[in-house]
Amino acid sequence: MICSSSLVMSSSPSPPASSEASDELTQPQVRKFKTSPQLNRWSRARSIRSGRKLDRSVELRTRSGSPVQGEEEFELPTSPKRGSGSGSESESEGNGGGKSIFMVSDGTGWTAEHAVNAALGQFDYCLVDRVCPVNTHLFSGIDDVEQLMEIIKQAAKEGAMVVYTLADPSMSESARQACKHWGVASTDVLGPITEAIGGHLGVSPSGLPRWAPGREKTLSEEYFRRIEAIEFTIKQDDGALPRNLHLADIILTGVSRSGKTPLSIYLAQKGYKVANVPIVMNVDLPKTLFEVNPEKVFALTINPVVLQSIRRARAKTLGFNGEIKTNYCDMDYVKQELEFAGKIFAQNPVWPVIEVTAKAIEETAVIVLRLYHDRKNRCSMPRISKRY
Repeated sequence: MICSSSLVMSSSPSPPASSEASDELTQPQVRKFKTSPQLNRWSRARSIRSGRKLDRSVELRTRSGSPVQGEEEFELPTSPKRGSGSGSESESEGNGGGKSIFMVSDGTGWTAEHAVNAALGQFDYCLVDRVCPVNTHLFSGIDDVEQLMEIIKQAAKEGAMVVYTLADPSMSESARQACKHWGVASTDVLGPITEAIGGHLGVSPSGLPRWAPGREKTLSEEYFRRIEAIEFTIKQDDGALPRNLHLADIILTGVSRSGKTPLSIYLAQKGYKVANVPIVMNVDLPKTLFEVNPEKVFALTINPVVLQSIRRARAKTLGFNGEIKTNYCDMDYVKQELEFAGKIFAQNPVWPVIEVTAKAIEETAVIVLRLYHDRKNRCSMPRISKRY
């Protein structure tokens, strides 16, 4: 639950009533911040789901301290103590039975989200069995200290971890100080690598979020290259227009349902022109496939049992039933087709053969791009076998 709060500047004790009027001009003015309606709605919804009561009255103590951002000076509230009867412990237990990770970003949150998901992938053995369940919450577009403080305060109440990507150094420092003050576990994803690159290049970073008003939003050459690559890849799907294979950066080949099309689209979104050519028994492959630079061709293979199950699912979506006789899903035919493809791969040893059975599209793409750039830059990486 994120409670309504206001951050105030430190002030001296109230003067006597007789000098109240004369000291009005010398008294520091109290600055009140409006709370974020979006965060409040999010807080109420989570509270209702977890069955917790809404604590709408939160008093912030005013203390003197170092400024967190800009010219305004304020101190964060005292850290909640566990077991003190303040309700913080019971609130943290009511968040769905798992520990929370708050991802905070001044942009879309893509970097923070993918970094956290990549790290959580190292704990599959724990997460799958629900031994250590985790709740992740993304807060994107956080561009002022008020919202940032609300989120970190909520993290302190729930015992959550905060992972943030904040381009503005002052915002990043505010997050660091607040997390340290409240005892919140935190990780700055963007700051260390930005500082390292800045030191390597010998220049200072802009400190502006990617979509900040001060950043140029002109369509770059890379943008148009990616659009062109996607258009090319769609036109070259499933062996269409074989005369254009020489224009492709990457050519994928393999039997039907070996993942050529989704891999092609994924690579196209990264700016590579991709063509894919299916291998079908008793159907001649286009001559241009053997005339282009063989270093551009990548062969895909897959386990026959997995391929059969994929083809069965595909046949159902196409409306095939038991009455329609087809060898598309027949195991003997699947094996024969894979053997036929294997012979073609053996006749073209320059083509890398990539096993896609247990790989996600992203994993296969990493292999393809590594080999592609190794060949393009004429550097070879050691490998154990010809299969990847």
